[in-house]
Order: sequence, then C-alpha cells, then structure tokens
Amino acid sequence: MRDSREQQTPDYCAIETAMEVLGGRWKLAILKQLLGGTRRFSELQRALPRITQRMLTRQLREMEADGLLTRTVYREVPPRVEYALTEAGRSLDAIAGRLDTWGRWYRDTYRAGSGVAEDGGPGEEAGGI
Repeated sequence: MRDSREQQTPDYCAIETAMEVLGGRWKLAILKQLLGGTRRFSELQRALPRITQRMLTRQLREMEADGLLTRTVYREVPPRVEYALTEAGRSLDAIAGRLDTWGRWYRDTYRAGSGVAEDGGPGEEAGGI
C-alpha cells in the first residue's frame, strides 16, 4: 500500500480504506478492463479513450502500489508492458459488477432527462444492493 495508508484506521473507517484504494475517476474502469484478462498499456488506452496517458500511468502506478495489479516489463524492442490483476484485484469482481449494474441503472433512470426513478432501483427484486 502507498505510504499515506500506513496509519492504522479504526474498524469503522473500513469504507474510507476502500475509497482510498478504489477512489479516483478511472480506477474502477481500469479494473473492469483488467477483469477481462491481461492488457497492454495501449489496449487500456484504446478501451478508455477519454483518459490521458499521464492519468492512466498514474492510476496504474497507484493500483500497483496498492497491490491490485502487477506490471510485467518484457525486455524487447520496443519494450512491452503488461498489466494483470492480483488476487486482491480479482476479489473486486463482484463489487465492480454491482457498481456497473447500478451505474447503468442510474444513467438510464436519472440521466435520461426525467430525474425521477420509475422503479425501485437495480437488484431490488434480488434483495437490493
């Protein structure tokens, strides 16, 4: 983990710890791409066209420092770098899926212009989120 998290946080701050690791506009989007398998930097750039090269590099470095992914450099010309999720990163699969479902529901319900939900939300029939 990065240095800023080395302080001990009380148990009631577990959500804060999760937000420190997963916070940021792009980390969950990067995670979703890597759940599909190992990706090269250029593949991630193409999959996330709105992210800048600098921001992608920064987010990948933070995720690596937090133990969510590994970075493998192949000594070739030109150099090849691949990113893959660690066990900790793969453990977020279900959470990322639920957030994706909720994000789609929210976008379709509230960003469609009405601003008023027509149903009770995603997953309600299965016990809610």
